Amino acid sequence: MPNPDERMWSDGEIEVLARAVIRAPSVHNIQPWSLALPDMRAELSERTDLPLPEHDPTGRDRLISCGAALENLVLAVRVLGWSTEVEIAAGRGPLVAVVTTSGREPPSDRELHAYAAISRRRSHRRPFAAIPIASSMLTPVIGQLPDGVGCRVLRAGDKDTLAVLLEQASQTIQSRDDLQRELEEWTGDWRSDSVGDGLIRPGYDKAGLPWAGLVRRTSLIPDVRSLARRLDAESILIFFAKEDDRAGHLTTGVAMQRSWLAAVDGGLAASVLTQPLHEESVRERMTAELKLPGHPQLIMRLGYPDGQVRHAARRRLGEVVRHPDDHPAF
Repeated sequence: MPNPDERMWSDGEIEVLARAVIRAPSVHNIQPWSLALPDMRAELSERTDLPLPEHDPTGRDRLISCGAALENLVLAVRVLGWSTEVEIAAGRGPLVAVVTTSGREPPSDRELHAYAAISRRRSHRRPFAAIPIASSMLTPVIGQLPDGVGCRVLRAGDKDTLAVLLEQASQTIQSRDDLQRELEEWTGDWRSDSVGDGLIRPGYDKAGLPWAGLVRRTSLIPDVRSLARRLDAESILIFFAKEDDRAGHLTTGVAMQRSWLAAVDGGLAASVLTQPLHEESVRERMTAELKLPGHPQLIMRLGYPDGQVRHAARRRLGEVVRHPDDHPAF
């Protein structure tokens, strides 16, 4: 049980927890979460006042983002020396999870390494270095997934299928005027001061063709053969959830961040793509043609970094941490 003298987080602990949450990746870098720290608990809530009705009409990406923030939060609590119990909130209110301390316990080596990787994680939208990833390097990346979420490492034939699906999605996305206006609104302000730290951000390869980033009105969509060649040079993971519901989306975010931090700890870089999976025909074809035993949630590309990527802008601590007496206004 917690020490009776340790009934409230210290100012230093609050800053550690808040900064860990702030560093999580999110769709369009909207950072759709708030954090309350009553007693010795940490309550993570979803901000639904940041809607993306065209890109993310069901809020799936917003919940995946909150799942990534939850993983960072748990790691921060553990590094502070507390054991944790995590409860996923039921229902559809703003509260998504509660992390409760249940006594003192030192963090594991894995947790220490993962926490240290939080500050080094970026979305790497550039081409990767021409160095193949050994299969042994992928073992820790996909070896710590939570229950309910799986991951498929794509083989060569799978990448050919993915290339076809990405071309189909890109053409549809490019033709949707409402979606394009929304992309311009959400990626044209402070969030894009430093490109490359969200679930989906603008990104182009050396030829000026999109694969790792958003599809714009003016994007040049590569043909399937060219795209397949590029995919073949990278390690591609597909994350899928057993249940395509609120808990499944949140847990997918936990899995994504856990894998991402393990990759960074191993010297790899990564970026995540979700935009094509909001085209339901593409999502259905992916499930069927790749024979996925679950609902695809996101695509992660991995490689060795080639050059540096700057951090994206972040919210101030006061915009994220709520006073224990406050109630979410979203």
